[in-house]
Amino acid sequence: MAKQFSKCIERYKLPEFAPEWGAILRGIEKESLRVSPQGRISLSSHPTALGSALTNPYITTDFSEALLEFITPVFPDINECLKTLENIHRYTVQNLDNSEILWASSMPCPLENTEIPIAQYGCSNIGKLKTLYRHGLHHRYGSVMQTISGIHYNFSMPEEFWDHYKSIIGYSGSNQSFRTQKYLHLIRNFHRYSWLLIYLFGASPAACKCFAEGREHNLQQFDANSLYLPNATCLRMGNLGYRSDAQTSLFVCYNDLETYVDCLHQAMHTPYPEYEAIGHQLNGNYLQINTNLLQLENEFYSTIRPKRNAQTGERPLDALVNEGIEYVEIRALDLDPFAPLGISAEQIRFLDTFLLHCLLAESPECNEQEFFEVANNISKVVEQGRDPRLMLDLKSEPKGLKEWSLEILEELSYSAGLLDEIHGEANYSASLNAQLVKVNNPELTPSGQILKIMQESNLSFFEFSMQQSTSHHKTLTRNGLDQKAIMHMNTIADKSHTQQRENEVSDKINFDEFLLRWNRA
Repeated sequence: MAKQFSKCIERYKLPEFAPEWGAILRGIEKESLRVSPQGRISLSSHPTALGSALTNPYITTDFSEALLEFITPVFPDINECLKTLENIHRYTVQNLDNSEILWASSMPCPLENTEIPIAQYGCSNIGKLKTLYRHGLHHRYGSVMQTISGIHYNFSMPEEFWDHYKSIIGYSGSNQSFRTQKYLHLIRNFHRYSWLLIYLFGASPAACKCFAEGREHNLQQFDANSLYLPNATCLRMGNLGYRSDAQTSLFVCYNDLETYVDCLHQAMHTPYPEYEAIGHQLNGNYLQINTNLLQLENEFYSTIRPKRNAQTGERPLDALVNEGIEYVEIRALDLDPFAPLGISAEQIRFLDTFLLHCLLAESPECNEQEFFEVANNISKVVEQGRDPRLMLDLKSEPKGLKEWSLEILEELSYSAGLLDEIHGEANYSASLNAQLVKVNNPELTPSGQILKIMQESNLSFFEFSMQQSTSHHKTLTRNGLDQKAIMHMNTIADKSHTQQRENEVSDKINFDEFLLRWNRA
């Protein structure tokens, strides 16, 4: 699918694509459950050796004390990014207690609501707020859903790109407004085509039976302990995963930043009857941050988010309004259970190719009809993505998934050609060709491979996940960290404990007043 460089720059109406523009900046956030050697969720507190979950920049927790989140700094080099992620993994596994291992799958191990320890962040006001937010999630959606793991991929173009691209486009406004406008442009295209990522990289076609207990679902029984759908790709993104009935009617528009911010701001200040029924407090204890449709901006479940690094205590939406969009966060990715780190260099190259195309290609403004059409396409691919007869919707007209996938991959060959040229290699086209194979044979997708292994080896979802988790643990404990990396991680962990203690003594108001002010903002 390789394209001549001249054809690639012509496709995007560019006079050139300078080498420094290809220094794409990326960071990875990867979640993993801590589990016992028997595959049960860890009930122990976040290991002290890993530092403070509130302030360690590399290792924190998500919903649960047992749900680790690894965060890399931003890198222009893929191998450096993955090496740092690997170091974080290796440091973690050598500091886990009780022979614990990291769960390799996005869908969780066998568990019950009553045994999931909610993450704790100390007694500072911001720490208490983070824990209260998670209590709110528990009351609104149940804890089981919150233990699903995934990969968040943070993407931005290098600084050198923006001035030149602004000049090429002929934009006369500020650099900040241009960058924000173009990232929204990227986000709109990403929404249109994100179902393709779910098809290609979805790796959650099955789950432990207990995951759906007490909840309505249409899953089929795979064996005595597993549920699945024969053509599913990514149940994590479906009705049993990151879906909220309360948010299904919420239309969030990405045509301009003001509209996007207003949509979420309104949702954070609109009372919601079901959440009002839960209540704000019970016997003097807070149950949730507030009873509105969204407690915080982060409660809005989306496959992609515009992001800006906020100052301490600054709300995410305020940071966007004050300084504009800095990068985008991709949230549609399952853990790859076949990769020790949950993601591979080949996948990263495809993501960069996909996102660069979304940025450079035409991107019409979105409307409400298209927004919900996109949501419907994602739902179809989640549950039926490997059905060769599956039809999606494009501007209210039926379109076959395979036909549309091939068209998109053909378009992506132009952005792959740009990146191949400036890196002096064919790795980006190779990553594209690897996805083409999956489009032509759905059984070669991760979801297809998982079900094939489960069926041919007579494994339950739990047994498959344990097999992968144990294998990756052995890989990560072999050839451990060098002394320099250990000392660096130890220093970061120690500093994070100190920083948390400093936060806890620096608060000037009590939590009741802090929460009142937070909800008024």
